Amino acid sequence: IIILYCICFASSIEIYKHNKEERVARTWGTTAGGLPYVEETIANAGEWLIGGDLEVLEPIKYNDGLDRFRLSPAELRKEFIKRDADAVFAFQLRNPVHNGHALLMTDTRRRLLEMGYKNPILLLNPLGGFTKADDVPLHWRMKQHEKVLEAGVLDPETTVVSIFPSPMHYAGPTEVQWHAKARINAGANFYIVGRDPAGMGHPLEKRDLYDPDHGKKVLAMAPGLERLNILPFKVAAYDKTQGKMAFFDPSRPQDFQFISGTKMRTLAKNKENPPDGFMCPGGWNVLVDYYDSLTSSDNGKIPEATAVAV
Repeated sequence: IIILYCICFASSIEIYKHNKEERVARTWGTTAGGLPYVEETIANAGEWLIGGDLEVLEPIKYNDGLDRFRLSPAELRKEFIKRDADAVFAFQLRNPVHNGHALLMTDTRRRLLEMGYKNPILLLNPLGGFTKADDVPLHWRMKQHEKVLEAGVLDPETTVVSIFPSPMHYAGPTEVQWHAKARINAGANFYIVGRDPAGMGHPLEKRDLYDPDHGKKVLAMAPGLERLNILPFKVAAYDKTQGKMAFFDPSRPQDFQFISGTKMRTLAKNKENPPDGFMCPGGWNVLVDYYDSLTSSDNGKIPEATAVAV
């Protein structure tokens, strides 16, 4: 994790063959074409890799206005001590925060308080590295997250926002273990995991690339996570009878509307409002402004995408 936060010098280096096909097969469980991170990074990489012992020289500075959110694991642990946290629960996301996400996070804090913790602190840890082209860029997501905190949807006093600088591999069961173990280094002892947390639609077929419940299944068995309590969360959807996001009740499915990330992006692109109670108005306006900033070739409405929601 050091190399993500710091400029490093390698000594006692080793040079070895970059077996790309083996790397892709072992990481993603498939060599199908169209995997975003593979196409962006691995396919065009060189034929040799270098490793060795790392010596930290200095923290990385991006000078993009977001460096104050790039806290190293050591800095995060100091912040949690400063806030007198007796539990830290981490939530990773690569999408804007809607009220369903907020419900999951606030309900987790409620559960921890009921378990006897006095001051559980949320680590809101948005992913800051490479993401797919149709994901909202980091700068705009951070603006949206700030609006969510300003609106009190999440409590600023019990929330620490810090960018997780790793690229998104969309590698399902392999990647979700990295995500969880990295949060241990940052001081978290609870980790919220939801449906398909590191997955995507199959690049060639109309189906999910991985089992939708791979996250909670893999983390329940993964070695090295003894210090991390995995918290699978219930599915949240828009409850039409209450006009807000709520936990899905299978006894009355007709009352719920599922708004996928694809649907959310399509609404924002077309400057259409979601149902009241789906997202705070300030946060939604940031999304609309982002898509409005993009140059559209036809200046018309963007048709709703049919891709598998992730």
